[in-house]
Amino acid sequence: MAGQRVEIDGGIMEGGGQILRVSTALSCLLGVPLRVQKIRAGRSTPGLRPQHLSGLEMIRDLCEGQLEGAEIGSTEITFTPEKIKGGTHTADTKTAGSVCLLLQVSMPCVLFAASPSELRLKGGTNAEMAPQIDYTLMVFKPIVEKFGIKFDCDIKMRGYYPKGGGEVIVQMSPVKQLNPINLTDRGTVTKIYGRTFVAGVLPFKIAKDMAAAAVRCIRKEIRDLYVNIQPVQEPKEQAFGNGNGIIIVAETSTGCLFAGSSLGKRGISADKVGIEAAEMLLGNLRHGGAVDEYLQDQAKFTVNKSEDEDDFSRETYIIECQGIGMTNPHL
Repeated sequence: MAGQRVEIDGGIMEGGGQILRVSTALSCLLGVPLRVQKIRAGRSTPGLRPQHLSGLEMIRDLCEGQLEGAEIGSTEITFTPEKIKGGTHTADTKTAGSVCLLLQVSMPCVLFAASPSELRLKGGTNAEMAPQIDYTLMVFKPIVEKFGIKFDCDIKMRGYYPKGGGEVIVQMSPVKQLNPINLTDRGTVTKIYGRTFVAGVLPFKIAKDMAAAAVRCIRKEIRDLYVNIQPVQEPKEQAFGNGNGIIIVAETSTGCLFAGSSLGKRGISADKVGIEAAEMLLGNLRHGGAVDEYLQDQAKFTVNKSEDEDDFSRETYIIECQGIGMTNPHL
């Protein structure tokens, strides 16, 4: 099955973990051996971190492949994939490494597995430098389901920086192939909703203050919609450690979804966290596109100026992504 090995320079794109996740998933899907060098060369702590390592090990296990050079701090790995099979697989970062990034590397693979999969992903659910699990559920999931994917994600435990300790269980059935989608009609914003949370020792007042500040900020620009942001105290048995944060989602008449989110950090006021999320959402709405900045960056795209001259008020661009036309050989 193994073809010619593909060599990837891990320093390209932003020189972080993304190039590693994308190339490993593609290697697994296509059955092509891979070598990645200069892994995370651009980062302050170069090489593999626990989160990348646990993701690689899960992909290896998913397809009973071979993985060499996979240890913390390593800047080069080789990976030889075999047949992707379903079943139950666990990845544990043992840190606050993001469970959402673990899902990002494993999801394409299990979609083209021989049978359904259950992924037990452990680490941070609401962590910096990664999507929050709430974004994955509220924005990523409904949009990705338009491609004909179905998945369930059960948050067993939330985990925050620096301890992690969160766990989500993702259940997914394989597909024969993905359906193409067209998301070019943005529609008008019909709903704005979200949640703020505190966990652990943090007082509930912080959740209320984040929500109030975000609502005030949104009201300055969008006056005619009810903004429904619910403050939540995470139950003790469902959250490990201390944390606070916010996610706000805007939904449009055509089913487009946009988000703004932020996490609390030591020394940052609740108001500031709420305003940061609101500003992010408003920025994503102002640009007039049909997806937010965090859904746009997930593959290779062509960007062309739209020939549709109906809208003289601003230039519109059509962003197209050509899929690889993958079909599931096992189904």
